[in-house]
Amino acid sequence: MSDISAFFTSYPAAFPWIAGVFGLAIGSFLNVAIYRLPIMLERKWRSQCQEILRPNKKPSNAAKRFDLVVPGSRCPHCGHAITALENIPVLSFLWLRGKCSACGKPISRRYPLVELLTAGLTAAVACYFGYGMAALAGMALTWSLIALSFIDFDRQLLPDDIILPLLWAGLLLNVFAVFTPPPSAVIGAVGGYIFLWLVYQAFKLVTGKEGMGYGDFKLFAALGAWLGWQSLPLIILLSSLVGAIVGIAFILFFGHDRRMPIPFGPFLCVAGWVALLWGDTLTRYYLQFARISS
Repeated sequence: MSDISAFFTSYPAAFPWIAGVFGLAIGSFLNVAIYRLPIMLERKWRSQCQEILRPNKKPSNAAKRFDLVVPGSRCPHCGHAITALENIPVLSFLWLRGKCSACGKPISRRYPLVELLTAGLTAAVACYFGYGMAALAGMALTWSLIALSFIDFDRQLLPDDIILPLLWAGLLLNVFAVFTPPPSAVIGAVGGYIFLWLVYQAFKLVTGKEGMGYGDFKLFAALGAWLGWQSLPLIILLSSLVGAIVGIAFILFFGHDRRMPIPFGPFLCVAGWVALLWGDTLTRYYLQFARISS
């Protein structure tokens, strides 16, 4: 047994706390990914379009590097370079009182929100599973779902750069039956994609409109690969229920135009995370309730 495993075996209560602190740092990185990844993809798509439309034109080398590391973080108002002391998760926001140290303009409250959300959900996963492969994998899934939720909410985009590695990681992990047996993972991936694809085709046939994007199919398939086909009914039921409640609330209380689409990805992510921790319990309660009602 390694020293780390021995420590957490001796002090199991320490694992969620340490995981939560680590989650704060991951949340800070997720803020960067949520903002920059869509821009990186747009630049990549523009470059590919230019290569197709102007195949003889030499690519320009004038564009500056832009990825998840370079350039460093700056204030969107004045361009002030964020120092290391100003980039400590949550604490820097409180120390600066939510304002840029250079221009005094407000810093978006979403930055500490994402950091605190990531810390809380990471600690919850650590507390539920305890130290081991399931907890570490569950944390990685949690971080991916947070990033996907916010990107889809902002841009109506579920990037393949996150979803496809997530899909393959789920299948690979379940070769060792971390969350579900291998056949269940494979059927979950295939069934998840086909089910939403059929819903999409049926909705388009009836209304002539697209009710969701292909990213939703892939995300549902990825959740099936991680949690098995048995989790799919619960995930689609929860996501539809939460989506309906949020959609009605947006229309009634925020004046949201009902003709404007609301991304479905965040609801799938929420339902998938709930199923990760309490899927078996919720399914068991539902089956017991169904027997009583019948």
